Amino acid sequence: MPDSDAPKLGFSRRHLLHAAVAGAAGVVRPAPLPAAEARKERMFNEPARDVPLINEADVIVCGAGPAGVTAAITAARAGAKVQLFEWRGCLGGVWTAGLLGYLLDFDKTGFAQELNQKMADRGIRRGKSKKSITYEPEGMKMLLEELCVDAKVQFQLHTRVAAAYKDGRKLTTIVTESKAGREAWRAPVFIDTTGDGDLGALAGCGWQIGEEKNCPCQPMSLNALLVCKDAEALKDFIHVSDPDATVAKAKDALLAEIKRAGFFPSYSKPTLWQIRDNLLLVMMNQQFSVKPFEVAKVTEATVQARAELNKIVNGLRKLGGPWEGIQIAATAEQIGVRDGRRIEGRYTVTKDDLTGARFEDGVVRPTFGVDIHALTAELNRKVPIDNKGIKVKPYDIPLRALIAKDVDGLMMAGRCISGDFIAHASYRVTGNAVAMGEAAGVVAAIAATSKRMPHEVAWSEGAALLAKMSRPT
Repeated sequence: MPDSDAPKLGFSRRHLLHAAVAGAAGVVRPAPLPAAEARKERMFNEPARDVPLINEADVIVCGAGPAGVTAAITAARAGAKVQLFEWRGCLGGVWTAGLLGYLLDFDKTGFAQELNQKMADRGIRRGKSKKSITYEPEGMKMLLEELCVDAKVQFQLHTRVAAAYKDGRKLTTIVTESKAGREAWRAPVFIDTTGDGDLGALAGCGWQIGEEKNCPCQPMSLNALLVCKDAEALKDFIHVSDPDATVAKAKDALLAEIKRAGFFPSYSKPTLWQIRDNLLLVMMNQQFSVKPFEVAKVTEATVQARAELNKIVNGLRKLGGPWEGIQIAATAEQIGVRDGRRIEGRYTVTKDDLTGARFEDGVVRPTFGVDIHALTAELNRKVPIDNKGIKVKPYDIPLRALIAKDVDGLMMAGRCISGDFIAHASYRVTGNAVAMGEAAGVVAAIAATSKRMPHEVAWSEGAALLAKMSRPT
């Protein structure tokens, strides 16, 4: 494609190549993509059409990230017919397509413990800690696929939820889009595990994002896998899987090397992990004030982040010594999102709950601290991480926070549950997402197979069934 055609995408090929090889003076800034509200759009009236209707599931789960795969597997093991949709080309979401590479607040019973053991059995995790685990993303893909197949979860990749329809308050039907076209699916119970609350928003639920409706919200980060000549030579810069006093030193040492290469990263607490042998994982960039559903801005953020990663890694390689030969093996398919929609539930977890709240219907007990990444580039240089002065004590998230307030038959698990901005900054890590998915999955299965709504199922029923399922046969 000639450069004269490229501006349709918001930046030229020449511009992008120039940005990727630019000097150390600044962060890559390709020309901004046009925001939807700034475009001169005309409305097009799409004709109504019939779409194939499939009505074979008890529970439909939208989004196959950590919460989604857990919810689907748990619901299937509890006796429900489950359909799972994922828009990427693999299961696992941020674990796999996002190359997260590490698991936080994972010292949980149930499915988290099972997953932890299976990773250890396959040799795809590092370290002994259950709170901070480093793992191989490619191995995780295979493990999750096998677990879903074994549980008889029907899952479909490359498929995005596009519309939701209700009968009164009750969600009855979703429409998906894929290369197979638009398809309609019905079930008595649905679970939104899209991370960004896509299904809840489409169904008409109220929601919040960031500190307020128009943000600011936590930044996005694009992770990358690196290959090096000798990981042992880089040990002073590598964050160990088992947290100890060397963690801060490793981050500070890595930042000093990046600065020595002539850069200041958009994440001033850059972190390097060892995945296996000479395969490393790095997180060292942030994109600020981007909403995950503003696709033009997410595109721009992804391009900027990938270019920044390449500039820094190329700069480190030029330093030689332990950095000789280091290169990017792959950047993540999906930029990592910290802040998406938080769907309004029948209870909202707030910052006041973070100091030890207890509930009879508590489904998970997070222990992770408030972790608010700098909301602007300026703050990144001064206060990269803020806990708002809150010392978290283990607290409960009640089942009610996983049940939509405005729509019946809809549950949520993972980042999009009902909570405020500060509480979300604690429970959003994937160890808690797994436990939420497990709770949502078992309650959804009970509701669907007993012809009830999720809000009519007592958590004691769900907890009892999970306990029964976890006992060896």
